[in-house]
Amino acid sequence: MTQTMQAAVCQQFGTPLVLKEIEVPSPGRGQILVKTEACGVCHTDLHAAAGDWPLKPDIPFVPGHEAIGIVAAVGADVRTVKEGDRVGVPWLHSACGHCEYCLTAWEPICPSAVFSGYTVNGGFAEYLLADPNYVAHIPKGLEPTDAAPLICAGITTYKGIKQAELLSGQWIVISGCGGLGHLGVQYAKAMGLLVCGVDIDPGKLANAKRLGADAVVNARDGDAVTAVKKITEGGANGVLITAPSLPAFKQGIEMTRKRGTCVLVGLPPGDFPVPLFDVVANCVTIRGSFVGNREDMAESLAFAAAGKVKADIELEPLADINSVFERLEHGKVAARVVLDFAPVSAAATGQSVGTSGRRLATGRA
Repeated sequence: MTQTMQAAVCQQFGTPLVLKEIEVPSPGRGQILVKTEACGVCHTDLHAAAGDWPLKPDIPFVPGHEAIGIVAAVGADVRTVKEGDRVGVPWLHSACGHCEYCLTAWEPICPSAVFSGYTVNGGFAEYLLADPNYVAHIPKGLEPTDAAPLICAGITTYKGIKQAELLSGQWIVISGCGGLGHLGVQYAKAMGLLVCGVDIDPGKLANAKRLGADAVVNARDGDAVTAVKKITEGGANGVLITAPSLPAFKQGIEMTRKRGTCVLVGLPPGDFPVPLFDVVANCVTIRGSFVGNREDMAESLAFAAAGKVKADIELEPLADINSVFERLEHGKVAARVVLDFAPVSAAATGQSVGTSGRRLATGRA
């Protein structure tokens, strides 16, 4: 008898996802089947469902690339995981393993890379297939709902900070203190850096301070660039831009110290306004950063397991994915939303779910 599962399926770009019953896949050779416990919702999922990017997914498909779950079955020749292991299925589903990028630990930019919830079905479903060579091994004691945002948002910000190549005690600007940035503040502090959070939302700036930022600047209040330069005595040694905003990109370059590094993570539409004279004259490095490799994944999770990083999350059921997308599109998600697949009813827990009563869990105090 065929086993079925509930999944949120993109059947046409730009239309709401359809919640439907589909067949549970069977793991083939070198594959594992993961029973989903939680899956984070990322802005990339919204872009995927809208067909916004030049390389579009083949429809129908199941989005979701922050899935955490238990290995339910393994295919032939699987040696690195076993049934019962808790793993994360991240954006990088798999890569070729032998090109120049894979051989130098840059597998996320492998020309043959396959992406979860984009080129293969992802975690907005009760089960999904994964490549055991590329899953994240979730440390004991780290809850699935807490781990979910870290295997995309967490590793993305952590890798971006590493790409700035800073020394302990140097200044980093985290531009955009929301879903990615609030994690960036925590990683940067755990790495011994001085942090200046920049945003246009007073609430997000207050949260950045709560999470350890040494200073914050509201980009709407006066001259934010001058304010940052005053705080950092000439400009930040590194700037991480997580905000999907072209003005934030321009400001980020101007906030960078001479011989500093500006790392680009956010993906706003349009062309990047690069002030070429300032970049050349000040010897500024501009560097793109695209998620991270498997070592970065293990390191970013280790910070969380040690209690140094914790995402602010809202828990929602899979059935509310379209309302989550709508909020995400209109900037009404303060940090990260996680779809909770735990088989416990709201009545049993005494907690309400859905748009009328979200369950909130904030980061470390």
